[in-house]
Amino acid sequence: MIMVGRMMRLRSLLSVALLAASCVPLSAAFEHGPPPAKDANTYPAVDVHANEHVAIAAEPYNTAEKGKFFRVSYLDHQFLPVRIIITNSGDRPISLDQARIYFISAAGDRIPAAEPDDVERRISLRDKKGSDIPVGPIHLHTKPKTPNSKVERDFSEFEYQALVVEPHTTRAGFLFFDIQGLGSSPLHGAKLLLRQLKDADGKDLFYFEIPFDKYLQTQPQ
Repeated sequence: MIMVGRMMRLRSLLSVALLAASCVPLSAAFEHGPPPAKDANTYPAVDVHANEHVAIAAEPYNTAEKGKFFRVSYLDHQFLPVRIIITNSGDRPISLDQARIYFISAAGDRIPAAEPDDVERRISLRDKKGSDIPVGPIHLHTKPKTPNSKVERDFSEFEYQALVVEPHTTRAGFLFFDIQGLGSSPLHGAKLLLRQLKDADGKDLFYFEIPFDKYLQTQPQ
């Protein structure tokens, strides 16, 4: 769920991202990151509102290969990165300032997007006991790892940040959802739900519902 407090953090991050982008050559900008976002209409898992001139797609990064540019292996910690792609083909902007975005499991669980603290907490818990390293007949017990800046840097660089999608523009970014306890196939029967997107007059757009089965149908078996 995107809330007002989180929006303040995203505004700050967006300013940093825009400043950094202005100082980095285009070739370097994509050296560490996903491919450039295309029009949302071109993705398999998409909900198109023709009358509102808005299309929203969801692309799960559900394999280690797809998410190799992240600094942290989120799937190993039971967090699923989902790329949100929003295309506004109309002549007026739309706002996500009050947007609510949920991962809805096949069982109906409503899961909001994770914060960096959620990921760091799980990494810390998993590493709290440290590990045993065999050295000949003995085992050396290492100290637990402490959270580092990798999660914060990933969220700062890749998290969805655009509060406004301008006319004839596509904006994209990632949200990270906690899929712990959802079994080995969390995408089957699941969907992404987006509510409280607003038009230029402040009126709510009709909600967007994107079944992940549309994505799964395009994947190799």
